[in-house]
Amino acid sequence: MTTAVSDLSDVLSRYEVVMGLEVHVELGTRTKMFCSCPTTFGAEPNTQICPVCLGMPGALPVVNAVGVESAIKIGLALGCNIAQWCRFARKNYFYPDMPKNFQTSQYDEPICFDGSIDVEVDGKPVTIGIERAHMEEDTGKSLHVGGATGRIHGATHSLLDFNRAGIPLVEIVTKPIVGAGADAPAIARAYVAAIRDIVRALGVSDARMDQGSIRADVNVSLMPIGATEFGTRTETKNVNSLRSVERTVRFEMRRQAEVLDGGGVIHQETRHFNEATGETMGGRVKETATDYRYFPEPDLVPLAPERAWVDKLRAELPELPAAKRARLRSEWNLSELDMQAIDNAGAFDLIEATVSAGASPESARKWWLGELSRYANEHDAELAELTATPAHVAELQSLVDGGRLTDKLARTVLSGVLAGEGTPAEVMAARNLEVVNDTGALTAAVDEAIAANPDVAAKVRDGKVAAAGVLVGAVMKATRGQADAKSVRELIIARLGAQ
Repeated sequence: MTTAVSDLSDVLSRYEVVMGLEVHVELGTRTKMFCSCPTTFGAEPNTQICPVCLGMPGALPVVNAVGVESAIKIGLALGCNIAQWCRFARKNYFYPDMPKNFQTSQYDEPICFDGSIDVEVDGKPVTIGIERAHMEEDTGKSLHVGGATGRIHGATHSLLDFNRAGIPLVEIVTKPIVGAGADAPAIARAYVAAIRDIVRALGVSDARMDQGSIRADVNVSLMPIGATEFGTRTETKNVNSLRSVERTVRFEMRRQAEVLDGGGVIHQETRHFNEATGETMGGRVKETATDYRYFPEPDLVPLAPERAWVDKLRAELPELPAAKRARLRSEWNLSELDMQAIDNAGAFDLIEATVSAGASPESARKWWLGELSRYANEHDAELAELTATPAHVAELQSLVDGGRLTDKLARTVLSGVLAGEGTPAEVMAARNLEVVNDTGALTAAVDEAIAANPDVAAKVRDGKVAAAGVLVGAVMKATRGQADAKSVRELIIARLGAQ
């Protein structure tokens, strides 16, 4: 196996990277693309199937109108042209989890084409061209049993679940992304994040990458600097997290450079990303379009979306994420640097929801980019995957603002929320973490600290108030950190008659 050890800057001193991203969006329709089978995620295997999605002889498909509407909305949001006439095609290839031996897709007549979106990387705008967004159906799912990795290698047998067969997809294909340089991994991540945010805003998909609702095929090739012809590309299939998209691009750039530097040849192939190692592994030789023997689907009539319908959908588009960001950037009054950090962390929607739940933008930013980002990094998770929700964060900040928690205690409470112990109020009560506001108890603790540290108390009485820190520490220890340090300090100064 080739080991990718080359430094990225070293790679870019000799090669230019070219990317292409194919993002599959699973639409949130109630029924499948060409039949009335339900699409409920997580149902018992093979309980949501019928002769149409299994491709049984004589079964005739019918197009899901909501699926078409969703595809048009996505195309409009991406600035695409909407075809006045298009049709489905059969893409012929064999997979055990695709009993028809063809996938109903679109080929040279997609419903949406020629669009673009802008993404930001470190504050720099990057325009990504969209070649097409076409409709198709998903395949079933193979479950390999008996091996150590869940992959077919080493498995003793495989099981097939056809519940996913026929789930409606929109595949969004970029034009070649050239000139990205060292930003290529970050641009790939930002692009997939932008698609996720757009389809979520449109309400056409739940955009759950952890459930495969959005997954990306990442195409990468290298060409020597100064060359005019693209290099041979590899296609890493079904990458299902933003972090993995970024890691895939970075790894492939290094791996391909090492192969080329050694006089080797890059083969046009599909590859698989290994989350544990951060590496890609070879799959099958990649077919060309000719190999798929596309031909028009004879069982479905062509589609000709009425212009009035398209115009109505265009008028009904919600405020899109990029426009919303620009508006909230102004309303939140955060610095440009803060907004970039929020974007880079993928925390925009979470912070917006936290503010909607009652927190200030600054406090929401503090929690999501501070304690919660640290926890997510330590656990190799996305912020949206954490147990803590925007409502939890807003409640936590409310307890701090109300004087019931200090910042330090709040961090302890948050750790309990992340551990699944309940809401902030529930964790605070269960762990007895509420700030001690009993004046009598605090006064007693202060007096005990003074009595135990007479030399320090004398210094404070003589005007050396900085020495009061020792007494504050003693009181905080006695109250298990549940006193407000500022109030304790003021009480100590008052009891010692210092100024």
